[in-house]
Amino acid sequence: MRTHYLPNHHSTTNKPHRISKGLTSDSQSPPTRSRRDRSSRAPRPHAAPRRAATETLAPPPPPQPWPPSRSRRRWSSPPSRAAPSPPPQSSVSRQTSCASSAPRPAATAATSASRRSSPRRGRTAPPAAPTPAAAAVSAIPNANVAQPSAVVQAERNLLGSDASLAVHAGERLGRRIATDAITTPVVNTSAYWFNNSQELIDFKEGRHASFEYGRYGNPTTEALEKKMSALEKAESTVFVASGMYAAVAMLSALVPAGGHIVTTTDCYRKTRIYMENELPKRGVSMTVIRPADMDALQNALDNNNVSLFFTETPTNPFLRCIDVELVANMCHSKGALLCIDSTFASPINQKALTLGADLVIHSATKYIAGHNDVIGGCVSGRDELVSKVRIYHHVVGGVLNPNAAYLILRGMKTLHLRVQCQNNTALRMAQFLEEHPKIARVYYPGLPSHPEHHIAKTQMTGFGGVVSFEVAGDFDGTRRFIDSVKIPYHAPSFGGCESIIDQPAIMSYWDSKEQRDIYGIKDNLIRFSIGVEDFEDLKNDLVQALEKV
Repeated sequence: MRTHYLPNHHSTTNKPHRISKGLTSDSQSPPTRSRRDRSSRAPRPHAAPRRAATETLAPPPPPQPWPPSRSRRRWSSPPSRAAPSPPPQSSVSRQTSCASSAPRPAATAATSASRRSSPRRGRTAPPAAPTPAAAAVSAIPNANVAQPSAVVQAERNLLGSDASLAVHAGERLGRRIATDAITTPVVNTSAYWFNNSQELIDFKEGRHASFEYGRYGNPTTEALEKKMSALEKAESTVFVASGMYAAVAMLSALVPAGGHIVTTTDCYRKTRIYMENELPKRGVSMTVIRPADMDALQNALDNNNVSLFFTETPTNPFLRCIDVELVANMCHSKGALLCIDSTFASPINQKALTLGADLVIHSATKYIAGHNDVIGGCVSGRDELVSKVRIYHHVVGGVLNPNAAYLILRGMKTLHLRVQCQNNTALRMAQFLEEHPKIARVYYPGLPSHPEHHIAKTQMTGFGGVVSFEVAGDFDGTRRFIDSVKIPYHAPSFGGCESIIDQPAIMSYWDSKEQRDIYGIKDNLIRFSIGVEDFEDLKNDLVQALEKV
């Protein structure tokens, strides 16, 4: 985006400026005469030939592309407040400033304060050394060096809580887009242009911060990536078109041909299908273990050249929890990477990177965006690893649309409020269901009966908004229950404001009863994603639906 939004008190126009002549610095504009009055007036004797009352100047040069000087960020040097801005002036008639006793060109007076506060449209500020903030931006597609910036550190010092980070990170202390708007604008463009060849060379060699092509970066998406990095305490984040593509890009970029990975039985089914069907085409082998089986993990690490352990925590749909710190130490001792899919937790409830994980993946479609209206995904972690994923992403595609980035940014501003509400309601719902006579079993890490409750208590600050449970009934009885609820939507997905409920035996595994048996997906299993509705309303709705079982 090349638009530089000037402050409102600087009026610009593409029409020619008209400047009144013959006025001193303290004179007022003469009364306007009609053309008939001026033409009928008799000439004075011995008078010199009259000059025109007004003179038309050439149009101003075309607007300088944003930013006026891209080596200088607007937020890196705040505008000076020493000189007050001049009052708005008409584009038809301008007069000289009263600040000086000697007359001077009106255009100079009208913009003197503007020049002190910000570069003028149509002018390029002299080149300057890149600021620390500019150095932090990895604008080159093949960049792979981490540059933690002073701005990022200052932001994290100022915004000490997840609540403040969710609202302001990536936006409050600086963003690539020069605008006075509170919200980050949507930059809809497929490419970015350069003033000259030298500027392009500087960009290629890392001395000039900008973008090149829409697949390599976008200012709106960049603000989103900074916000996510701040929440996850990550060096870098790359946002992509979906959570599934985030997993594919990560595996493709970091697992070499002929490598070996470890994953768990309980996970998103489409991720497992990709690993089972696509990775073997590259010679990648796989060991599948149960989520809490640390002996099986150690055995896999001892007997294989493991490149990566990829697991969810909590897992889908049984919400099993992995001891991230323990698993990270086990993997790193054998030279393997650890990637955690933290979609069911969100960065509000769990920060796996601080526990030792190398990478964290999210389906931003769920809690991150939180409104069931956009699809996206991201990978966060050490810059040396995320850069490899970013390079793969730049080559293959899977770009997040800028409009989707804007929707996710907007959704993240209420992330902490939504997740806290969902945590509280889900825990109360799990406790209620566990006591209900028509519920056979409840899966929720916040319950003492959960097999990894002790792990969840140590590495999570909240237990999430999804409760899975088994109805005390058969397939048809469970169907009747699902069909009887009135508030939750019968749909896939989770983490949004609206409650969603589904029967995995139908929604996710209808095409394979064999896999349902292998992975323990019973006919009576329910996955209930709790939204931000009132607990009593949801409880009463479930009570009336359970009467149909």
